[in-house]
Amino acid sequence: MAFGSNIRTWFDGTWHDGDVPIMRAADHGMWQGSSVFDGARRFEGVTPDLDRHCARVNRSAEALMLTPTVTPERMVELVHEGLEGFAPDAAIYIRPMYWGIHGSELGLVPSGEATGFAICLEEVPMFAPDKTTTLTTTRFRRPVLEDNVCDAKAGCLYPNNARMLAEAQTKGFGNALVADAMGNVAESATSNVFMVKDGEVFTPIANGTFLSGITRARHIANLAREGQAVHETVLTFDDFRDADEVFLSGNLTKVTPVTGFDDRTYQVGPVTRRVRDMYWDWALSA
Repeated sequence: MAFGSNIRTWFDGTWHDGDVPIMRAADHGMWQGSSVFDGARRFEGVTPDLDRHCARVNRSAEALMLTPTVTPERMVELVHEGLEGFAPDAAIYIRPMYWGIHGSELGLVPSGEATGFAICLEEVPMFAPDKTTTLTTTRFRRPVLEDNVCDAKAGCLYPNNARMLAEAQTKGFGNALVADAMGNVAESATSNVFMVKDGEVFTPIANGTFLSGITRARHIANLAREGQAVHETVLTFDDFRDADEVFLSGNLTKVTPVTGFDDRTYQVGPVTRRVRDMYWDWALSA
């Protein structure tokens, strides 16, 4: 089942309408999991940081021992071509993807002689400004580089995230606040996380166990322009229990206020609202 609706797919040199088949049974990405992707957004006629997302998917491919075949600049051109097939006001999830086709003699290492590439554009509405979520803990943790490809936005990482999210939702919460290997807070099951205490903004330091997101960096830059420093530091679960505000940051939703963490409740505070306003102001004026 597709993530969104009204899909267009760039594959094999041209744009296709619909959710077209792009992978074969013996492709390395199918049975060995060598796939990477990135996600950008088109909303209200703009595609903020699209170039950065296209550059990152090439870095992810290299981290997974795949050979990128399309330059970020060409990807941006292709995306804009594909977007012409949608209504101007449609909110679109933009997903460039690579995967391995051939494998090594033992099957494990993807061959550099061929790499699959596609772009999937799916119509996915933006969250309403008043959409919120709640958090709980999970027994699953973020891996480290020594035992997984934490430096790539790799499809093989996401079943672990899905376990986190499914566990949280079974407990009656919307998302999970996830620990790194050391037991400190890394991010949520789906996106980076920020907290506010006494007017100061904090976020877990990027320690290699999670992707330090493009939208995360944009929020930090937007706040800095207004003279608000963001403290990137080691944060514990107790830090979040003691916070005044908490919000999630990711490409899909940009800003999602958190109204509860287990039995702790939060208001949607002024910093969270300002971060969202700043993002929209920046995106629509860039």
